[in-house]
Amino acid sequence: MLAILSVTFPFFALVLCGYVAVRRKMLPLSAIPGLNSFVLFFALPCMLYRFGAGTPITQLLDVGVLTVYLGVALLMVAITTAATLSHRIDWNNAAFGALVAAFPNNGFMGVPLLLALVGPRSSGPVILSIVVDMVITSSLCIALSRLGVGNWRRALVSALKGVLTNPMPWAIALGAITSAAGLALPKPMLQTVGLLADAASPVALFTIGAVLARSQMSTADPTPLREYVPVALKKLVLHPLLMWTVGHGAIMLGLPLERDALTVIVLVACLPSASNVALLSERFGANTGRIARIILVSTSLSFFTFSAAVAVFR
Repeated sequence: MLAILSVTFPFFALVLCGYVAVRRKMLPLSAIPGLNSFVLFFALPCMLYRFGAGTPITQLLDVGVLTVYLGVALLMVAITTAATLSHRIDWNNAAFGALVAAFPNNGFMGVPLLLALVGPRSSGPVILSIVVDMVITSSLCIALSRLGVGNWRRALVSALKGVLTNPMPWAIALGAITSAAGLALPKPMLQTVGLLADAASPVALFTIGAVLARSQMSTADPTPLREYVPVALKKLVLHPLLMWTVGHGAIMLGLPLERDALTVIVLVACLPSASNVALLSERFGANTGRIARIILVSTSLSFFTFSAAVAVFR
């Protein structure tokens, strides 16, 4: 267990550093969008490109991983929506609660953390999980959020446009093409990509903490515990248990899914909620304070739950 904590602790410590920097006003709130932009448009795409280019194309097109991960994501959306939809929580808030329960922080946190814990074989399953969550899970939940408003088609089109302008899927696709064609960038370009990719992990983790602190500072409404703690627990407990159960069931039924790949997507499911869901909820008029609290609780508890899951599942 100490060996696992020695790997996971620095990652969560960087999140804490970003949180403290904002709370102590060492980092101005106006600087956070710049950090986000650097990670989203420069560092993380370079990291994903490097992983995609260095991963065999068969791992990037793993039907077993895609089927199980997508199936569990849809289950999480259905269960969380059904459990939270009420007179206090409408379709808009239920849908974004479902998204924050089904969408792990696989980009900013999962890629570097699982690479350190599992090694290069984690790249393919993690990249597939990012594609599923950004393209399918997010678009589905945004469409569900509009059921009470009546313009779900417009919201779905807007979500798909957002996917097309997100550089991460394009970086993954370009890396996959490079891998399939056996191509390589010229050495000066490769070194530039490498420098940006190496910066992705520390800056992304620091930014997560800063975003969490900003969300907490800007949230004034007293959301009851019962409206956000159960969703955070679903993310940290139910999501990985469903992934493990469905994955093993799929293997027994003959689905081509390697056990190492199943372990990786189970650990992806153990990650806390993705911090960018708060930005989406704000854009579509949901209760961003509730979503921010779910993200904060899941991130805080995940230091213990994720480390325990690594000890059990790896």
